[in-house]
Amino acid sequence: MAPIFHLAFPIGDVARAKAFYVEGLGCCLGRESRESVILGLQGHQLVGHVDDLEAGGQRGIYPRHFGLVFDSVEAWEALRDRALAQNLPFYQQPKHRFAGELLEHRTFFLQDPFGNLLEFKFYLHPEAIFGAREFGRIGDVAG
Repeated sequence: MAPIFHLAFPIGDVARAKAFYVEGLGCCLGRESRESVILGLQGHQLVGHVDDLEAGGQRGIYPRHFGLVFDSVEAWEALRDRALAQNLPFYQQPKHRFAGELLEHRTFFLQDPFGNLLEFKFYLHPEAIFGAREFGRIGDVAG
């Protein structure tokens, strides 16, 4: 088995986490207790741990968010369409960034019930995912 990514993050309660991640996003459900839940997101392991601390402390999408980079626009559109059909809360609506450039990608952000932000992307040019080092831009253009 190839390595998979693991991310632990704060949640307010297991039931609301399951509603958002399993019913909403379509994650598979793993083990759960009153304090934690394991979720499978496209083969990667997410673990929500109940915490009474607020996840906030940031303004906008930076510095903290997590998500997926899809390898096809169809997969990106399928999740976008699922999020719309499930009435999941968009923090940022679907959009194109850097249109017409090597860095061009589609993106949208969702916000879970606990303030965690999730970004889902598709890059038109796969080399921009880890390459294109000659470009200094990352994320939204300051303006």
